[in-house]
Amino acid sequence: MLLTVILLIMGSPLLNKALDEDDAIPLGTFITWFGIISLPLSIYWGTIELRIPKTYFTKYLAILLRIILVVAVFWMPICYFLSGNLSFSFNEKDTFQGGQLAMRWFWRFSYGIALAPILLLIIYWISVLINKKK
Repeated sequence: MLLTVILLIMGSPLLNKALDEDDAIPLGTFITWFGIISLPLSIYWGTIELRIPKTYFTKYLAILLRIILVVAVFWMPICYFLSGNLSFSFNEKDTFQGGQLAMRWFWRFSYGIALAPILLLIIYWISVLINKKK
């Protein structure tokens, strides 16, 4: 996951490396997909209380984390539906797929998938701090 973040932040040329002869499938698509899946997965495996919840609240958080993980697995097919291509490029089309409205949904969806597990983890940490004070 850390490697994915570093590659994305640095804008590595590896992200644009084509996986097919038509230059239609960039390696960055799969690197990003791996990172999007690995974030909720690392929180799932790194926090035992979210794997095996003991309270009603952590059970609710664990269910949310699993839903986020499933949605992360489907990130690439959903984004393909939005853009119409695996490079996730959009233009000024009047149609939804590949157009500006789809692009806005693509960015909302991508940011949401990245931020949701982080927010869930912060909520979990806050609940742990509150429970320790009791």
